[in-house]
Amino acid sequence: MKAYERLLKYVAVHTTSDEESTTVPTAAREFDLANLLVGELKAIGVADAAVDDMCYVYGTLPATPGYENATRLGFIAHLDTAPDFSGENVRPRIIENYDGKDVALGDSGRALTNAQFPHLAELKGRTLIVTDGTTLLGADDKAGVAEIVTMLDEIIRENIPHGRISVCFTPDEEVGSGADHFDVARFGADFGYTCDGGAEGELEYENFNAAGATFLIHGFNIHPGEAKNKMINALLVACEINGMLPKGQTPRDTEGYEGFWHLTDLSGTTEEAKLSYIIRDHNFESFSRRKEMLEKIAAVMNDTYGAGTVELSIRDQYRNMKEKIEPCMHLIENAKKAMEQAGVTPRVQPIRGGTDGARLSFMGLPCPNLGTGGYAFHGPYEHITVEGMDASVEVLKNLVALYRDF
Repeated sequence: MKAYERLLKYVAVHTTSDEESTTVPTAAREFDLANLLVGELKAIGVADAAVDDMCYVYGTLPATPGYENATRLGFIAHLDTAPDFSGENVRPRIIENYDGKDVALGDSGRALTNAQFPHLAELKGRTLIVTDGTTLLGADDKAGVAEIVTMLDEIIRENIPHGRISVCFTPDEEVGSGADHFDVARFGADFGYTCDGGAEGELEYENFNAAGATFLIHGFNIHPGEAKNKMINALLVACEINGMLPKGQTPRDTEGYEGFWHLTDLSGTTEEAKLSYIIRDHNFESFSRRKEMLEKIAAVMNDTYGAGTVELSIRDQYRNMKEKIEPCMHLIENAKKAMEQAGVTPRVQPIRGGTDGARLSFMGLPCPNLGTGGYAFHGPYEHITVEGMDASVEVLKNLVALYRDF
């Protein structure tokens, strides 16, 4: 079975994680795919495949005799899809010999256009997989899952010699908790790769430092006719807070290594309001200054409207993995070699986001990120090519061969 065929099977399983949930996993439906994968892994020859009670799927392929001392390599992808857009009732469409032109997405009124996605012309002649415009596709990260399973299947069937290979499929990556209960000792690898990137050839070992911040604003509501010097409109205070942030430092205005504040939620009434932000920066000092600015804004608001008007909470989420990867840059050099051997041009770039690998690198498992062949994740414009997935599988197989003798 080819990787894209597995992807089509996996996207039919609803696994959207729930950012409001406090359970592990955040959505019980994630077990549906986890259990399916355990059965599939066992069927191809991964005898110890199992899912734990927190929905982490683990499996190992013991080293080929004679390669027991080879570097132990691991591969990781996540089960869940992003809560940003519906991941239920996914109906993919396969376009063979794609002509490189705009693509209408079902009857949704949405379309993949060259104006919005200039790379489409480069995909001409490939087999393109798109959505019907009403859901996301789920290639983030079911493509990574499919490619890892396909890699294992082909290594077993083709009797390719290898060192010990570990795999893990995690829940809840999309809500920031995919590594929370990852058992590094059980995984048993010296180094790992997350398969959770975009186009084939993407290679990432620098990511944002990340935090979430919430302003809770307590207003004072009184009849407007008697409000002079008394009313504190929580919604207006919220607007005032947002207005104090520097202009031009939102996701829309930034790229590359530039950080941002991103307002993700504004809700409330005159009586009480809430602002939620994510804070991102590759540079740790700049990241710290961004958090300090929010603290200063909260202090100014409380000086202006009275102590306790504004409560600010900041929660660190993950750090830039660069400092943990730099001491073992063979992970990057070998990934480049593996891509070149597969006919793929490596593109080393920073992640304007994060992966499980960012946190795993700080848990003792250095873990850069590899592309899976997909584009435009987290929404109805998500798409991927069969050829990109096939190339990504070859990259994984080449990495196994390189570390067999490393």
